[in-house]
Amino acid sequence: MKIKDIEIKGFAALAPMAGVADRAMREICAGFGAGFTVGELTSARGVMQGDKKSARLLECFGDSVCASQLFGRDPEIMAQAALKAQELNPDFIDINMGCPAPKVAGHGGGSALMKEPELAAKIVEEVVKAAHVPITVKIRAGWDNDTLNAVELARVCEAAGASAITVHGRTRKQMYAPPVNYDIICEVKNAVKIPVIANGDITDAKSAKFMYEYTGCDYVMVGRGAQGNPFVFEEINSFFEGREYIPPTLYQRFETCLKQIELMHKYKEPRTAILESRKHTAWYLTGLRGSAALRRMCGEISSLDDIKRIFEKALEQNRDL
Repeated sequence: MKIKDIEIKGFAALAPMAGVADRAMREICAGFGAGFTVGELTSARGVMQGDKKSARLLECFGDSVCASQLFGRDPEIMAQAALKAQELNPDFIDINMGCPAPKVAGHGGGSALMKEPELAAKIVEEVVKAAHVPITVKIRAGWDNDTLNAVELARVCEAAGASAITVHGRTRKQMYAPPVNYDIICEVKNAVKIPVIANGDITDAKSAKFMYEYTGCDYVMVGRGAQGNPFVFEEINSFFEGREYIPPTLYQRFETCLKQIELMHKYKEPRTAILESRKHTAWYLTGLRGSAALRRMCGEISSLDDIKRIFEKALEQNRDL
């Protein structure tokens, strides 16, 4: 797939999950074959006010394809923020029109823009005029089941200059509850000429295969399926490339987790890194024998040594895996 002139390798990308897909996670997932990664949701207004946290969220890295993501509802501020974001060398900039969080949608940003197609188009138009990198848009199926307007929004965004559209096959009202509307993704694919990236419940090669075949999408995006499981990208790529996929051993899982948490310490304040490592460590323990008790222990993590002790206990309880 190409996003304008950018060649995207592999078969799956990492979704821009706020509070989850930080730089450390993005680097780890890129290392396991994510075709591109998208930074965490960043307020355009925060960028223009010089907020240090907002600037950090826009950071890109290395040789892998990396994008920054902005949200807001003021076309002029969005355009100015895109110019600022460009200074951090993203390969492209994504405009979020799909976030369901009340603190975003409740103030007219994210998925709330699906209720205002004319404003959404104006935002894309202004950002495209200001930026010198491709502009993509992430949307949902609609606001609710009575307003499934992803096709309309995709068309106006394409007409305004968007280079690709990502569709999360759920409405804002659904948040992350099943089911995924595969038909609406298919309809968007048939309605526009730019690449369509499908998002929603992709957790392994089987679900990626289904999404590609059912919707005809150009690419897929993995969100929660990559939490504690960056190996999912290697699994998906191996399947489509006809290679054997060898799942990681427990040691490899835990080594990867520790590497990710060490990167978190590199990029964040120590206390922030430790607090956020609790959820990531718990995700890496999913599916193991005794995982419920192990995850409870994660809530008390206060150092890297605590994490190592949890992993040692997990290995004792799962020596046959």
